[in-house]
Amino acid sequence: MSGTTVPKVDPAVLETAFPRTRHMLILEFGNRKDFDNPRREWRRLFSELLGTFALVLAAAGGGLLHAKGQISLSAAVVAPGLTVMGIILFMGAVSGAHLNPAVSLAFALRGDFPWTRVPGYIVIQLVGAALACLFLRLVFGNIEHLGATLPGAGYKSWQALLMEIVLTALLVSVILGTASAAQNVGAIAALGVGGYIALAGLWAAPVSGVSMNPARSFGPALASGDWTSYWVYLVGPVAGALIAVGFAYVLRGRGGDVISRAAGSGVLDRGALAAKARLSQDIDQGKVVPEGIAGTDPPPSGP
Repeated sequence: MSGTTVPKVDPAVLETAFPRTRHMLILEFGNRKDFDNPRREWRRLFSELLGTFALVLAAAGGGLLHAKGQISLSAAVVAPGLTVMGIILFMGAVSGAHLNPAVSLAFALRGDFPWTRVPGYIVIQLVGAALACLFLRLVFGNIEHLGATLPGAGYKSWQALLMEIVLTALLVSVILGTASAAQNVGAIAALGVGGYIALAGLWAAPVSGVSMNPARSFGPALASGDWTSYWVYLVGPVAGALIAVGFAYVLRGRGGDVISRAAGSGVLDRGALAAKARLSQDIDQGKVVPEGIAGTDPPPSGP
């Protein structure tokens, strides 16, 4: 084995330590300042509006139709998972496809998303959720709490709260992990996130309704006027997200690597996906080692 140390991906030193990598990233990603380019923020916000609308339409609409006895519980909880999977795949590169205030908060705490953009994301997510539920009210009327998340029959608010904390901590852990260069899974992240949402709903929906998202619970509460137990679905997901950020630090160290920042912030420059693919290939081939992977053996030297 060669004694040469394999460099780690550190955005702070890429410009000086890896001039070729820096050149590639500028060509494909654009300058790092493009992540914060305010002229492109309207596209990101529209992406979050549309994505959150679609998610809440599927989640609340599925809950409403299940309450009416027209679809099964399995269908009601799998639908939002599949919806999120599709949203991540078709517009995740625009805004990061947060669709959830708890996720935006977690990405910001990890350093993968600018704090200045957090308020705008949260407001537009709430707007998207409200529009989805107003649409449901227009179609079905104000029935079945418009698919609101509530503690299940026989369960108390504190039990639903604990469930929401744990489920959200695991969901955000999946999101942060699959967005990380340390995992290097690319578009497969959509399968992980969407699959987790569906599986969590399959076993835990009878306890809390499996919101894991303050916006998802906000829409039905606003449109129906029923704020019963809403605090559970605000406190639980936020607490879970904070726990997930702690988990991510323990598992992978600090955030802010190139792939994580692209996943969390969205990339609107031409060729962004190709650049992520190239960087992923470099990681697979052992040319670079992401932050958070310690003790990795360097690749064998050539003959």
